Amino acid sequence: MSGRAQLMWDEEVTGYDFGAGHPMDPVRLALTMGLVQAYGLDRAVRVVAAKPAGESTLRLVHGQEYIEAVRRASAAPEAADGSYGLGTIDDPAFAGMHEASALIAGQSVGAAEDVWRGEALHAVNFAGGLHHAMPRGASGFCIYNDPALAIARLLELGAERVAYVDVDVHHGDGVQAAFWDDPRVLTISLHEHPRTLFPQTGWPEEAGGEGAEGSAVNLALPAGTSDAGWLRAFHAVVPELLAAFRPQVLVTQHGADTHVEDPLAHLAVTVDAQRAVAESCHRLAHEHADGRWVALGGGGYAVVDVVPRSWTHLVAIAAGRPVEATTVVPEEWRQEVYRRTRMDAPRRMTDGREPDWQDFHEAGYDPADRLDQAILATRRAVFPHHGLLP
Repeated sequence: MSGRAQLMWDEEVTGYDFGAGHPMDPVRLALTMGLVQAYGLDRAVRVVAAKPAGESTLRLVHGQEYIEAVRRASAAPEAADGSYGLGTIDDPAFAGMHEASALIAGQSVGAAEDVWRGEALHAVNFAGGLHHAMPRGASGFCIYNDPALAIARLLELGAERVAYVDVDVHHGDGVQAAFWDDPRVLTISLHEHPRTLFPQTGWPEEAGGEGAEGSAVNLALPAGTSDAGWLRAFHAVVPELLAAFRPQVLVTQHGADTHVEDPLAHLAVTVDAQRAVAESCHRLAHEHADGRWVALGGGGYAVVDVVPRSWTHLVAIAAGRPVEATTVVPEEWRQEVYRRTRMDAPRRMTDGREPDWQDFHEAGYDPADRLDQAILATRRAVFPHHGLLP
């Protein structure tokens, strides 16, 4: 099985459910897996259900007191009072919260283990990507930080250089915090500017702790950034840094909430651009990490129109069976969507946009353009630490 793509899936991950009306509706996970199956992609990958992350694994990132608090809130959610971020509007406590969160974390950790050991070349956990959870607290719909746990496990197994690229619309603050002082981990986050979006962090000046300067990279995009700007920004920062850092494994987070239809943010990206970035991450993993690629989901609250298509493209790319953008969505899946949500599903795997962007190096820098100002601010903050010209 070595060299094949792997999809981490256990239907019980849909138990990560904050309740009716919460934006993080677990139907998005079920619908994504349904679309993956409708295209037969589950036969092009090895589908694996890893065990939940145990306490010793959770302690690689999270404090013991916090883990115990999650267990208590999980057993008695009505008693959660906001301590450790549990029982808040963003992170309501629910029965079985610890078990569901540990299961999602276990899928990401299992993906990292199998990629590192050569059991798989690429591994996808679209239920993961819960990047806001802090070592000692829940935050932003995230209880356990599965990307950070996957990276910590890679380090425990002997990895010396791990790169993390996060293209969720929100700053990957929890992963950055976990490795702030660790030069073995390069965290790159492209996100909406902290002036206009939670968690109000991710400024370009946040570049890593003492002894790890340049290991945290933040590209804060102006609200309203669309496909051309998003792709220009990605390619102006990520490839050069990965080439300089030479990661042994690439971990990526593919929150779909950059989309123009997402109700919680203000970028204007399409599924087509999201697919293009997934393709770029795949290529960069082969160019700089011997193909070792762990790909995670993340945010995304247009749960019918956007998330299933975006993450099905991600799975297809990892499987080496990319789905053409103009492909008609299988009718049986559309019927299942309507049955479960009473919403009409999209008819094609595209938003009708062919991604087009101008290269930052070839097209030149426009000092009056807010996007180019953001790109240059990030390059100036971190590129010299890697021996690169800003």
